[in-house]
Parts: sequence; C-alpha cells; structure tokens
Amino acid sequence: MGALLRALIKTNSKAWDLILPHVEFAYNMTPSKTISLSPFKIVYAVDPLSPLDLILRTLDEKPSVEFSKRVDEIKCLHEQVKLKIKKSNSSYQAQANKHKKRVIFQLRDLVWIHLRKERFPYKRKSMLMPREDGLFKVVERVNNNAY
Repeated sequence: MGALLRALIKTNSKAWDLILPHVEFAYNMTPSKTISLSPFKIVYAVDPLSPLDLILRTLDEKPSVEFSKRVDEIKCLHEQVKLKIKKSNSSYQAQANKHKKRVIFQLRDLVWIHLRKERFPYKRKSMLMPREDGLFKVVERVNNNAY
C-alpha cells in the first residue's frame, strides 16, 4: 500500500489526504496471492465496482430468508479462506524446511552447542569469540528439541 501511495503522491505531495481513500479502495480490491480473493470479497462476499456499492442498507428493512442464506454463504466463504490459508502456510513451511535435517539425539550422545548472541549474550560478547562450544554429553531428554 505504501508503494502505491508513493507512486500516486509524486505529483501531488500536498494532496495525499485526498488520494488516500482511492488507494485504500484499490488495495482492498486487489486479490491476495495466498487466497486469491480480495479483502472486499472476504468481508462483504462481493467485489464492489465503486465505493457506492458499499453503502449500507437502511435499518428499517427486516431480515428475510435471503438474509440468513447470505449469512450462511459468508460463513462458508470464511471457512474456505481458512482452509486456503492453512494449505498455503503448510506449503510455505514445507518449502522452508525442505533442506533441514531432522536430528533426534539419544542419551549419552555428544553434541556441540551453537552460541547465538540472543541466547548466550555472556558467551558471545564480540565477533571474535567462538560460535560453538562442546562436546557435551546429553544427560536428560525433555522432548525432541530440548535436552
């Protein structure tokens, strides 16, 4: 959204507040890569052609059978979006973990530890200090990631 706003503001830097609603509408009309639906389609179950299509109905109208059917359609759409997001996340996770080797250590195995600055700030005060330390014997197994 920032890139779109910058591109449109180049010529009218003083009128950015007038351009902002148009940028927001254009952003909400753009389909997401993950779910291939626009935010408008997810929230309202329609892709409006203009902002006038989003005007709310008056409150004096009574809910009808169509209204409850519409609610069911939107709930179904939201379930489909959840499934698409889960599927997309699992494919991203599979791609990210494709080259990772899963190693499960047993008791009395000898292991090296990697001294990352976030976890061991007192051991990694400078770049010249060693990054690894070891060999340590596994004494207790808590789970597959912690010993």
